[in-house]
Amino acid sequence: MKRFYLKTMGCQMNDHDSEVITGILLSLGYQPTEEVDEADLILYNTCCVRENPERKVYGHITAFRRLKEKNPELIIGICGCMPQQKQELQKMLKRLPHVDLIFGTHNIHRLPELLDRAISGERVVEIWEEGQYDEGQDFRDDLPVQRNDGLKAFVNVIYGCTNFCTYCIVPYVRGKEHSRTPDRIREDVLGLVAHGYKEITLLGQNVNAYGKDLSEDTSFSALLTDLNSIDGLDRIRFTTSHPRDMGSDLVAALAQLEKVCEHLHLPVQAGSSRLLKRMNRGYTREYYLKLVEQVRKAVPGISLTTDLIVGFPGETDQDFQETLSLVKEVGFDSAFTFIYSPREGTPAARFPDQIPEELKKERIYELIEVQNKISDIHMQRLVGTKQELLIEGRSKGGLIGRTRTNRQVHVGGSDDLVGSLVWAEITEASTWSLQGRIQ
Repeated sequence: MKRFYLKTMGCQMNDHDSEVITGILLSLGYQPTEEVDEADLILYNTCCVRENPERKVYGHITAFRRLKEKNPELIIGICGCMPQQKQELQKMLKRLPHVDLIFGTHNIHRLPELLDRAISGERVVEIWEEGQYDEGQDFRDDLPVQRNDGLKAFVNVIYGCTNFCTYCIVPYVRGKEHSRTPDRIREDVLGLVAHGYKEITLLGQNVNAYGKDLSEDTSFSALLTDLNSIDGLDRIRFTTSHPRDMGSDLVAALAQLEKVCEHLHLPVQAGSSRLLKRMNRGYTREYYLKLVEQVRKAVPGISLTTDLIVGFPGETDQDFQETLSLVKEVGFDSAFTFIYSPREGTPAARFPDQIPEELKKERIYELIEVQNKISDIHMQRLVGTKQELLIEGRSKGGLIGRTRTNRQVHVGGSDDLVGSLVWAEITEASTWSLQGRIQ
């Protein structure tokens, strides 16, 4: 029996790709291991959105050279977004000569054949470009998936992105938007429910764009309405939404569909209209604030989270202050905050007015401090309230549940509650977690 070690870096799309890779490897007779020393195959599913994950890949894979020396039959592979960049691929080939297998985001289905070739001694490098398909077949939507969680699952609804934000490498490594058909998505969800899954998260680089490329008349709100009717499914989440494509129909779906959770991740990236234009985000500060007002009016108590970039080229002190003021005005429940990282091949990497690293760090520390105070206020307000929890598992000293607004709650109780919906009163709160008592 052969064993594989699979390391995933990046977003939920990469997580789901790794579920597919795991499904393929299991079908080939491989078994997973958490120990690299035990593995016959080491595979890194990579991310290129930011610089730090790339550095980790080179550091880790370089260190595996000793394992290859001890076990010449060990196969070491790299897949995902990094190899899709031509300049990054050339760097890999030069710096990591002990890597046996390299493939990208568009040809995961070819892993069995590629692995066979690598095992036979060939150094396999196969990167497909966007729109490159097997003869007689366009888009592969039938691959095995092995999910680790038997309660919650990711379901892809749309692949790729055509927004071309000036800082983002995703459209270049994931390709243009390609929606799955409603029938295939429904079939997936029905299968998950039949196997006991209670919650699904619909995935896409921009789920709001779902259906625009399909010949049939559909939309993301229509898809939500359809899935909401499935018996046995308790909760529906989705990520990520682009503000520009957030229509009134989707806001209405959030308000009216009982299985769609009251949580919206709505990346704003910056609070300055000038910067938003340079980022090619397609909306202004005023548009975003009006959209937030519309959402909160339709869904009182909704949890709003966001992404924020600090240190984008040309960001002035005034621009940064506008981001801080937007964060305070909106009052996000939480935010993912990032220092701008130039990505080779994107327009922003060529902008002349790059921000010094020290200034970036100063600004992000200030932003995090502001957001943490707001997050803590939101959490403290929940003390004394009653919340519906989906019990997800056990932690030290109790159970872990999650609210519809995507907050984690620690409660007491027996293991037979895992997978159940329960009501709990929130008794304590910190910035990052809640304590509760099941009613």
